[in-house]
Amino acid sequence: MGQLTKYQKWAFVLPLVAVLIWSLNIAVTRYVADYISPVSISFYRWLVAFLILTPFMLPKVWQQRTLIRPLLGKLAVLSAFGMVLYQGLSYTAAHYTTATNMGIVNAFVPVFTIFISYLILKDRPNRFAVLGSLLSFAGLIYVMSQGHISSLFAQGGHWGDAVMVLAVGFYAFYGVFLKKWQLQLPLMTSLYVQIAFALLYHLPFLLWFGLDHINAENAASVLYAGMFPSLIAPLLWMLAVQTIGPNRTSIFMNLMPVFTAIIASIWLAESWTIYHSIGGVMILVGIVMAQKKIVKASSRVLEPST
Repeated sequence: MGQLTKYQKWAFVLPLVAVLIWSLNIAVTRYVADYISPVSISFYRWLVAFLILTPFMLPKVWQQRTLIRPLLGKLAVLSAFGMVLYQGLSYTAAHYTTATNMGIVNAFVPVFTIFISYLILKDRPNRFAVLGSLLSFAGLIYVMSQGHISSLFAQGGHWGDAVMVLAVGFYAFYGVFLKKWQLQLPLMTSLYVQIAFALLYHLPFLLWFGLDHINAENAASVLYAGMFPSLIAPLLWMLAVQTIGPNRTSIFMNLMPVFTAIIASIWLAESWTIYHSIGGVMILVGIVMAQKKIVKASSRVLEPST
C-alpha cells in the first residue's frame, strides 16, 4: 500500500479500540464466571446481539434470502466453530484459569491457523512458520506449566489453560473455513445469520444445564458481552481491514495479551509473573517469525468474534 491519507492514519485507532474491547471481554469473562454459568452467558451474549441487530438486519436478510439459502450449511459450520465452540469453551476455561493466561493463549490463534491451513487448504508453511510455531508452542507450554515443565500434568491444575487451547483451536478452524469458502455475502448479513444459528445451537444445552437468571451481579457483563465484543469490535475491525488493509490490521491482535494482562492486573488483581513475561515474549516472537513471508496466507481477516 502506498502513502496513507490523513483519514487512513486515523483509522489505525479502529483496530486498537477493537482489540482493547476484546481484551476487556476476556477480563469480563473471568469476572462473571462466579456469577453465571458458561452456557447461560454464552446464550445471553448472542441473544443481546441478535435483538440489537434484528430491526436493521431482518429486512435485509429477507431480501437476500435467495443468496443466503445455498450458503446456510457453511454459515452453520462457521457459527458452530466461531460462536459456540470457541466462545462456550472460553467461558468454561474462565472458571479454571486466569484472564492473563486466557489472553496469552488467545494470542496463539495465528500459529494454529498456519497448520490448519496446511491440513485444509494445503497451504504449505515455510521454515519461518515452522520455527516460529515451535517457539510459540514452547512459550505456551512454559506459561501453562508456570515455568515448571515437570508439573504440567500434575494434579490437573492446568485444566483451564487446556480448555482455552482447545477453544483457540476451534477459532483457528473458523478463520480457515472463512478463507476457504470466501462466502459472497455482506459481512453483517453473514454475522447475523451466524448469530441466529448460535442461538439454535444453545437450545439443547439450555435444556440440559438450565438457564441462569440475569441479576444485578451479572447483568452488566451480559450487556457488555452482547454489545461491545459481539457487535462494535467486529464492526471496527472490518472497517480497519477495508481502510488500512488486512495485514496492517492483523498486527494489532498481538496487543491482546498485553492489554488483557494490564486490565486483569488493575481490575482482577491478577499478578504478572516472570513466567508470563518469558512465555509471552516467546509466543509473540514466534508469531512474528511465523508470519514472515507468508502474508498471503492471512490476507483475509474477517469477522473476529473474540
